[in-house]
Amino acid sequence: MSLPKFKYHPDPVGTGHVEESETECICCEKVRGHIYVGPVYAEDELDEMICPWCISDGSAHEKFDVMFTDDSAIMDEVPEEVLEEVAFRTPGFLGWQQEHWLTCCDDAAVFLGPAGKAELKSKYPEAIAEIQEECGLEGEEWEEYFSALTKGGSPTAYVFKCLHCKRLLGYSDCD
Repeated sequence: MSLPKFKYHPDPVGTGHVEESETECICCEKVRGHIYVGPVYAEDELDEMICPWCISDGSAHEKFDVMFTDDSAIMDEVPEEVLEEVAFRTPGFLGWQQEHWLTCCDDAAVFLGPAGKAELKSKYPEAIAEIQEECGLEGEEWEEYFSALTKGGSPTAYVFKCLHCKRLLGYSDCD
């Protein structure tokens, strides 16, 4: 069975937020071969218990009043339907601090994944200047920070792409 398509997080397996699993989904009570392992904002403990299909169709949100991205983490004002799609029907992502879902052109941007220096230089060089501006570092301080960026460590960059103007966006944080 192929995974559902997520407009704003198109590769949740590649970003590490959906994994192969024989866990039964707490929402649909089916074993579908994949489980969501990203953040879950709910009253009940639901970590690693919801399948991507129940995220996609909104049933997990409806049944448990769950969010997968804190709606206050969406960085700029977007239409309500976009806010709801990102918060309620899109896999979120894990960051070191409070995650930020970036926006551009009056829409949420697409989450491409975490990145370190190597990934930024090879796959996302256009995002480097924005990450530098966001963190506010210059000269030697920036070079040290940039060299320390790792995909799976701290500090980490998070890369997004605008659906409309195709601009790469990003920010970084650390533990």
